[in-house]
Amino acid sequence: MNRYTWKTLVLEIVMILAAAVFVFPLWMLISVGFRPAAEVAKNPMGIPTSLNFDNFVGAWVEGELGSAFLTSALITVVSVLVLVVIGASGSYYFARSRGVAGMRWYAIVAAGMMVPFQIGLLPLYRIMANVGLTGNPIAVILISIGIHLPLTVILYTGFIKKIPPEYEEAARVDGATPFQAFWRIVVPMLMPITGTVIILNGIGVWNEFFLPLLYLSGTDSVTIPVRVYGFVGEYGADWGKIFAGLLMASLPVLVLFFLFQRYMIKSFGSGLKG
Repeated sequence: MNRYTWKTLVLEIVMILAAAVFVFPLWMLISVGFRPAAEVAKNPMGIPTSLNFDNFVGAWVEGELGSAFLTSALITVVSVLVLVVIGASGSYYFARSRGVAGMRWYAIVAAGMMVPFQIGLLPLYRIMANVGLTGNPIAVILISIGIHLPLTVILYTGFIKKIPPEYEEAARVDGATPFQAFWRIVVPMLMPITGTVIILNGIGVWNEFFLPLLYLSGTDSVTIPVRVYGFVGEYGADWGKIFAGLLMASLPVLVLFFLFQRYMIKSFGSGLKG
């Protein structure tokens, strides 16, 4: 048996402090969200003596979070679905390509991670305005796909390269077309990395603030982060409603994580063994 030494004690203290750093923001959300503004003003970090839902009702009604949830869900679901389809299909070509062209295209797509989209902000806005997509969630979806596609391709390509090509070759010997070999053989093996892609991209698109603020402000199709930001005024902020809105906005993200976390763990831990 291992002895309990001072090194173990130091490690436990460090881990407790690290956990406290991550738990503290969540505690603040709960503490402020479930208490009246007067009580929060007296003690911002106090413990809620009762579950007061006034902030949640006010945030939902005044912020019109119902429609914002639908808009955020539409943008997130469509963006992630397109990213999975395009990312998996394109990465299969990159991973199995033996020519120079495939490597060049992969390098071009992967280089997109090093180029911040803010550089092309003005041209992108002009393009969207010229085609009539300003104020339309499609603009946010298209740009979100472009922003998250490089990482998606990198993740899928690295995973597919670990899959022995003999699986597809055996399927082709049995008469399968290249598409059938990809769809029936490779795609089922991609579930671990697909779960990772869904979690990372889903959280990124759902929490995106700047794009919806730029393209959807002043319309009815506003996302959750923009609606919550509406509680920040010129001379003050309604922190109770802000924190309540953030708590409600975090629930879909938590559900998404719990649904796909096992695939993410398999992707990072055991690779093809999942």
